[in-house]
Amino acid sequence: MRGGARNRSGPPADPNSGRSDRRGFSLTALPAEGYDGPVPEWPLMRRQVMRWEQDGKVRYQVLDPDATQEVADREAELWEWAWTTPQACAWSMPSESWRIHTIAMWVRTFVICESSAATAADKNSLHRFADQIGMTTAGLAEMGWKVAVDELAGKRNEAPEPEEDEDDPRNRMTVVTGGGA
Repeated sequence: MRGGARNRSGPPADPNSGRSDRRGFSLTALPAEGYDGPVPEWPLMRRQVMRWEQDGKVRYQVLDPDATQEVADREAELWEWAWTTPQACAWSMPSESWRIHTIAMWVRTFVICESSAATAADKNSLHRFADQIGMTTAGLAEMGWKVAVDELAGKRNEAPEPEEDEDDPRNRMTVVTGGGA
């Protein structure tokens, strides 16, 4: 392969630079509070979880209905959560609807990676899916997205300073340093 820009080669574009201005590069701000719109239906078939059984010397696999239900429940839980993230604001746009299956595969792979049966290949796939849907810092940059800083949230969460009580004897004390008395 020769010439041309490659994904993640060199430093990331700086949206505040003059060069980015000339190229028209800017990042799309995603709201820090996340997405509160409708959650799409789960697009994938139900994953069947199998277990090994043995009859004499013959080993065979059978469907494990309890484990299958646990996996389906966990996938549903993670799917619902994913659609509350800032990235979901971008995914919900009609131009991004093609990502639905990739988002679902990220969820499925995430659930697989939570199990002790996860392989290195599963974990590598999880990272690749996360990049493709903007769930990593590099993935956000690749998409041209950034999570907007919610400056008001910090102010809302600040505890008000307690008012000083003039009659409290601790307010009349001073700290002496240097060990002198």
